[in-house]
Amino acid sequence: MTIETLKELLPDYAKDLKLNLSSLPNNTDLTEQQLWGSLLAAAISSRSAAVTKAIAAEAKEHLSAEALQAAKGAAAIMAMNNIYYRFVHLASNKEYGNLNAGLRMSIIGNPGIEKVDFELWALVVSAVNGCGMCIDAHEKILLKSGLSIAAIQAAVRIAAVVHGVAVTIESEEDLKA
Repeated sequence: MTIETLKELLPDYAKDLKLNLSSLPNNTDLTEQQLWGSLLAAAISSRSAAVTKAIAAEAKEHLSAEALQAAKGAAAIMAMNNIYYRFVHLASNKEYGNLNAGLRMSIIGNPGIEKVDFELWALVVSAVNGCGMCIDAHEKILLKSGLSIAAIQAAVRIAAVVHGVAVTIESEEDLKA
């Protein structure tokens, strides 16, 4: 399965998603590694097997083994962190923010690739999962590292499109059942 296959799975009412999905690989604000790592991290976060398989198959052609692992690692660690920090952010009792999270997160400090790329993928996953506290933290690091607002927006746009494609394909499969 490929991104082209995903486009074929999209129904006529999702023409905008199809067009947006087609344009993602042509992005010029991100490096190839940032682009394909963002696509893969967003796909994993979408929880759609079809979308994840299709994007992972193509990402393997564009990412090193280390970058593939790091994109998967960003999706994994942020799946955990987004739940915890979203709770801390949303809880009325602000004492939780003063406590040590007690969660192991060593991959964030040593992702095996450029730190800025890993932080970008962590932001992508945080956008999919809706964790404002994590979005703010990763955006701050990215801006301090010199990444442009246009690049950050491009990565979040990838997250939005991939998530929309996943929701649409999964709902169409559910409606057939």
